[in-house]
Amino acid sequence: MSALILICSALLDFWIGDPWNWLHPVQVMGWVIEQFKQVTFRLTKNAIALRIAGVILTIGLGFGSAGISWGLIQLGTFLHPILGSAIAVVLLASCFAGRSLRRAAEDVIARLDHLDEARSQLRLYVGRDTEHLSKPQILRAVLETVTENSVDGVMAPLFYALIGAFTPVGSVAFAIAYKAVSTLDSMIGYQAPPFTDLGWFSAKTDDVLTWFPCRLTVLTLGLISGRPFEVWKLCQRDAPQDPSPNSGWSECIYAAILKVQVGGVNYYQGVEKHKPLLGEPLQEITVDTIYQALSLTRVCFLSWLAIACLFLLQHLPLGTFAT
Repeated sequence: MSALILICSALLDFWIGDPWNWLHPVQVMGWVIEQFKQVTFRLTKNAIALRIAGVILTIGLGFGSAGISWGLIQLGTFLHPILGSAIAVVLLASCFAGRSLRRAAEDVIARLDHLDEARSQLRLYVGRDTEHLSKPQILRAVLETVTENSVDGVMAPLFYALIGAFTPVGSVAFAIAYKAVSTLDSMIGYQAPPFTDLGWFSAKTDDVLTWFPCRLTVLTLGLISGRPFEVWKLCQRDAPQDPSPNSGWSECIYAAILKVQVGGVNYYQGVEKHKPLLGEPLQEITVDTIYQALSLTRVCFLSWLAIACLFLLQHLPLGTFAT
């Protein structure tokens, strides 16, 4: 059943993704984070108190999200086993952002003939200023977004879902807990005020939880490329230059495989910021480059899923499929 839930969730994300106007677990998490943030800032400005609040929020949201998800599945299973499995499939599919990531890239690509529209659309997905970006800069921004989010939005949730599949708790609770921490990091995990203290623990927790699946993704993509030693050497040279312990690696492995260079000058609220250059500029970043990156993520995802499902099926008791 664990293998079936994993496969159905992957198919649901591939075919449908996150339907518009449907309540999404991340929206619920975001509402909880926003309410907690407002109450906390209203009650205190003390740095130590804010740090303690950040720890409570991270642990509470992570375990709370996992517990509620597990409880919903158990309730559904009590009413009918098929209902419980259906709830598990929907919740797990919501953790995978493969379809959403592809849709976001395509939304920008479709508007490249009208740069103002492409810039406006890109603004929905990146934090940098987009008003004056040229076409090559837009393509670089899309590629960087696709490659960075391939780990924390696709591969890391799958990793924790696979770990959970081998435990009595199940895939959903593990994946949802990771998603909660990732959502916290994206909302309050900033080093700049006012989130320096409140968001420090969620940011560190996200770095720790993402570290291993990020490196495993790098190794897997290196093998898929057919040039594992070459791309690994390039990643070892460039990735540590990025201040993030994970995003530099996730962006660099794609750049190395695709023989392009990412990073450079970006502007955030009018302030110039230099990001380290990752990879070698042997080829220009094109629309095809972005689709190749998306395809690499899909192959990596399917590889992990297939290997895990084979292990799960091998542990089925004899006679499971007997008539």
